[in-house]
Amino acid sequence: MSASPTLTLFVYCIAIACFSLVGGLLPNWVKMTHTRTQMVMSLVSGLMLGVAFYHLLPHSMVMRGGQSGIDAAVWWLMAGLITMFLLLRMFHFHQHDFSSDEDAHHDHSHAHLHDAGVHRLSWLGIAFGLALHTLIDGVALGAVMLGESHGHSGVSMAGFGVFLAILLHKPLDALSITSIMEAGGWNRTARATTNLVFALMCPLGALLFYFGVDAFAVTRESIVAGALAFSAGAFICIALSDLLPEVHFHSHDRGKLTLAFLLGIVVAYGIGLVEPAGMHSG
Repeated sequence: MSASPTLTLFVYCIAIACFSLVGGLLPNWVKMTHTRTQMVMSLVSGLMLGVAFYHLLPHSMVMRGGQSGIDAAVWWLMAGLITMFLLLRMFHFHQHDFSSDEDAHHDHSHAHLHDAGVHRLSWLGIAFGLALHTLIDGVALGAVMLGESHGHSGVSMAGFGVFLAILLHKPLDALSITSIMEAGGWNRTARATTNLVFALMCPLGALLFYFGVDAFAVTRESIVAGALAFSAGAFICIALSDLLPEVHFHSHDRGKLTLAFLLGIVVAYGIGLVEPAGMHSG
């Protein structure tokens, strides 16, 4: 017998928070190499694209049904994409190049953190942007699990896809914040406190949406469907306008990075294969 959506969501939230905490603590333990970081980013890019197109958007359309549901899903998708694009433009978060020595020979103009002239308060804009981004991630997770809890069987696998994309992404986000704080001269206590607060943001967004949407019971179905499509747009924007261009900028290791990207898409599609037949039909 499968676990309830509520219990599953709590497990997902705990796992995401723990992975985020570990990501933020990585600078205290190891040096993230350039190649490893780029490989993870490529994998996550493919996974986020796959989750958006194979899970979030189709489920949004199924929940509303008919041509009006399709139209509404597309509008919400565009809203999510534009919102995330504006956040990226305003706060310039996702600075994911943490290496220092391993790739000094690579020909690219991305400044490493130790060369970036980081100001003591530089982390605030990045942390605020990432906090908003991770709240949207939480809404995506809460919405997809809420869809299952209200009778849309099979959405649990979509929930797993969203969970996996967030789980693999949050450590890099947390590492961005703590690395820039370290470069700005902040002590370990300040970095640990910020890391803890950030780790709780995604679970907060997920739980607030999951339990708070019932306050709008009359339009609950529309809200969940809209949140799914909005999240799909945000995922697409993150993958295409942030993660992938940063990976593409580096001409080295193209083969490995491309394979990692395609693997992410395959994993997202593979998750969909175990959903019930007809899940994506009206």
